[in-house]
Amino acid sequence: MGAIHVTVWGENRHEQVEPKVAEIYPDGMHHAIRRGIEARLGERATVGTATLDDPEHGLTEEVLAGTDVLTWWGHAAHGEVSDEVVERVHRHVLSGMGLLVLHSGHWSKIFTKLMGTTCTLRWRSENDRELVWTVAPGHPIARGVPHPIEIPAQEMYGEQFDIPAPDELVFISSFTGGEVFRSGCTFRRGNGKIFYFSPGDQDYPVYHHPDVLQVIANGVEWAAGDRSRRELPTLLRYDSGDFFTGHGYRGAMKNKEAG
Repeated sequence: MGAIHVTVWGENRHEQVEPKVAEIYPDGMHHAIRRGIEARLGERATVGTATLDDPEHGLTEEVLAGTDVLTWWGHAAHGEVSDEVVERVHRHVLSGMGLLVLHSGHWSKIFTKLMGTTCTLRWRSENDRELVWTVAPGHPIARGVPHPIEIPAQEMYGEQFDIPAPDELVFISSFTGGEVFRSGCTFRRGNGKIFYFSPGDQDYPVYHHPDVLQVIANGVEWAAGDRSRRELPTLLRYDSGDFFTGHGYRGAMKNKEAG
């Protein structure tokens, strides 16, 4: 497999209307994330960006077909994301495209659809310190990451985080008020791999933090699928002794008629 092609998707609304956010991220959080991935993966990755206000949110069939890993940051405008585009992204994830869901992307249409739960949590935005503790030091996503990562200023996310039990819990975070949160979780859906990573509120310079960007770059490498083998899991009928070649299954009654 050649270079991993990453599409960094950003809602890009806070940066347009809030001067404080624009000061921290003058060209958008998506470009800060893009630069972080490029700096750490170098020639191992090519990185493009897309935003909510692009035609089809920048996530056309052609773009997704050429994407190995999609990263997703949204917050204020989850409801503006087209259901048609969500269905398209969902199909590509089930077919093998990797997905990194960042911070308030926990409430995005695509993440709640993939999880099948509310994905709600406890939160407080009062300039907390966050410590990100590694609980799976041998995991590829934790490679080169200090224990703990210290984020001096950050929004608090706390339990209960209403998600299915993760396939792997890589990081947990603790906050000034004593709260804890499952801040780095992996999931597998269909043929795709998903990594949720919570640090990254728009009001703080978290996407300039070198250790946070290292985790995201590691997550990209971990989640990358092989585009040449992208395939949606399908239901096939097999005859006894025919172990390798399935026959198309169109539904019980239609296959009965065909037989």
